[in-house]
Amino acid sequence: MKISIIEPLGVKQEKLLDLLTEISKEHEVVIFPNKKEDEETLIERCKDADIIVLTNIKLSKNVLEKCPNLKYICVAFTGFNHIDMDYCNHNNILVSNCAGYSTNAVAELVFGLIINIYRHINEHNLAIRNEAKAILSSNEMANKKFGVIGLGTIGKKVATIAKAFDCDVYYYSKNSRSKDFKYLELDELLQTCDIISIHLAQNEETINLINKEKIALMRKNSILINTARGPIVNSEDLAKALNDGKIKAAGIDVYEKEPPIDLNHPLLNCKNCLTTPHIGFSSYEALEKRAVIVKNNLTAYLNGKPINIVK
Repeated sequence: MKISIIEPLGVKQEKLLDLLTEISKEHEVVIFPNKKEDEETLIERCKDADIIVLTNIKLSKNVLEKCPNLKYICVAFTGFNHIDMDYCNHNNILVSNCAGYSTNAVAELVFGLIINIYRHINEHNLAIRNEAKAILSSNEMANKKFGVIGLGTIGKKVATIAKAFDCDVYYYSKNSRSKDFKYLELDELLQTCDIISIHLAQNEETINLINKEKIALMRKNSILINTARGPIVNSEDLAKALNDGKIKAAGIDVYEKEPPIDLNHPLLNCKNCLTTPHIGFSSYEALEKRAVIVKNNLTAYLNGKPINIVK
């Protein structure tokens, strides 16, 4: 089979080649050294492949229908909404993901954003470099009401860490229940919590879930963290709430599209919004874990026992 890895996976190529040694003895493995997202290039890289490996590049029907040999896609990412799953399901193309590789990385970023917001780390860094003496008053996390929206693997990790910070932890989830934390319906959680962290998959039910009406339920001193998927939060509604002082602050790592984003984006031009360019998943350790999961996914598929299949 021809296996086309159509973009870098965040580890050194020698490391990836070493991981794929056994596979490459029996199959053709092609690794492209750069990331290209235009459909013309994607078609050229994918058209002869039996197997495609990619991260978060959009793989549309226009590309997929030019790949007559394609049987399997390994998504080196947790989310897979950038793949045309309807086309894949209709044409018997199996798709797997790499869920779990970035659990620690994303969870740690959540608390990096919260602590930065609460302790004004960026502002104090600039202040001391400008010989300023002012110290901004700050908050502690201890004893805050911490709400987790979505109690999957990352949500549970965040909830556990929040508990270690002596927070009173609440959660909302459609699918999961836990005796370790307190369950609240979504509206009640938004009304109750000082810190709210989103950990949902993007789908028809979650797009625009956190909008003007939901944000209006939040406390004036509350902060909203989104390291999940950008479209879950209505950016314009959040920006307006921040500018109007309806909530204290936000920490945002994800947007409607992958960075770079338009410099006129509302969350880049509002008050009290700490932004990062979708770095939650990207630690050295996480990317190495991901490469191992890719190898395991490919090996399992080639052995006729596919794992981590999504639909």
